[in-house]
Amino acid sequence: MTIPVGDEVDGTAGVSDEERVVLADRVGTALARMNKLHACVVAQMTRVGLDKASFILLANLSQLGPSRASALAEAVHSDPSTVSRQVAALVKDGLVERRADPDDGRASVLALTEAGERLLEERRKLRNAALARLFTDWSEADLAGFIHYFERFVDTYERALPIFVAESGLGPRSEGEN
Repeated sequence: MTIPVGDEVDGTAGVSDEERVVLADRVGTALARMNKLHACVVAQMTRVGLDKASFILLANLSQLGPSRASALAEAVHSDPSTVSRQVAALVKDGLVERRADPDDGRASVLALTEAGERLLEERRKLRNAALARLFTDWSEADLAGFIHYFERFVDTYERALPIFVAESGLGPRSEGEN
């Protein structure tokens, strides 16, 4: 299935900067609504023993494979000291283990344990089943188009994130700043 892109679908050729800002406001409003809904899901996850930060760390370790804490912190756009504290809890819970770094025996890497892999897989299955139910009334073409554009949006957002953070003054703060 070929998915039309850009101006073929949305007719935004020749849209003024002012009009793009109005359209961006619609996206921003939808994201705010989605964040509110996601906060509800996060609260439920926490009640069953897996907070959002832990899930994100486990998912990234699964994707990256055994990694140094600094690489994991970079992957999740977080401060290394914050990730270190979060990882300590995951190690304590038996979901992550420290192993000798094969490239440098003096250092260690973090890796998912079998229990961590099982937990992550269980949560993914639950999430995927819930998401699949959301799309039961969508046509194949609508779903394919949404996935295409949503992945494109997330990729673009991820590349732009460092710029957004720098422009907004939300960069990393030292431990002593308020």
